[in-house]
Amino acid sequence: MRVVLGLGNDGPEYRGTRHNAGFMVADAIADRCAVAFTARGDLGRLTWIAETDYGGQRVVLAKPRTLMNRSGQAAAALRRKYGSEPGDFIVVFDDADLAFGRVRVRPEGGAGGHNGIRSLMDTLGTGAFPRVKLGVFGEGRHSQDLADYVLGSFRPDERPGLATMVELGADAVAAVLSDGVEAAQRAYNGVSG
Repeated sequence: MRVVLGLGNDGPEYRGTRHNAGFMVADAIADRCAVAFTARGDLGRLTWIAETDYGGQRVVLAKPRTLMNRSGQAAAALRRKYGSEPGDFIVVFDDADLAFGRVRVRPEGGAGGHNGIRSLMDTLGTGAFPRVKLGVFGEGRHSQDLADYVLGSFRPDERPGLATMVELGADAVAAVLSDGVEAAQRAYNGVSG
C-alpha cells in the first residue's frame, strides 16, 4: 500500500505554520477525494489516516500526531499496519532552504537539517523514499533561529502563493503515484506558486 505522509505538528497552535505545509497538502488531497482523517485504534494514537484512491492508486493519507521530530514513530506504525516498504512512502514536507512557493520532487535523499526527515530515516533505516518538498524560504529566514522561523505563520502577503503551492504539491503527489518520480520531477521541479 502506498502511503502519502504529510509532515507537520498536530494541534491548533501549529495550524498555519511553515512547518505544517505537509499537513496542508495532505488536507488538500483529502478534500479532493472527499475523505476525512480519523484516528482509529492503536494507530490513531500516532497518526491521522484516511484511505482513498488518488493518482490511480489506492493510498493511505497520513498526518503524524507525534510532533515533527518523532514522525518516524508514525511511519513505523503505518508500516506494521499496511506492510508498506520505505519506497512505498511519499513524504511531503516543508523545506526552509527552497524558495517560497516552489515544489521539488526527489526520489530519495538525506535529512538536510529537517528533523522530521531525520526521524523517518532513523526509523525506516534509509533515505530511499520519494519526497515532495514545499518551499517555505521567505523574508526573515536568515535573521531568526530556524526552529522559530518554521514554527512561525505565513505572512498575509504569502497566503495566495501558499494556496497555489499546496495545490501544486497535491498535483505532484498525484503525478508520482500515476507516472512515477522521474515524470513528476520533469513536470513539477522548479514550478512555483
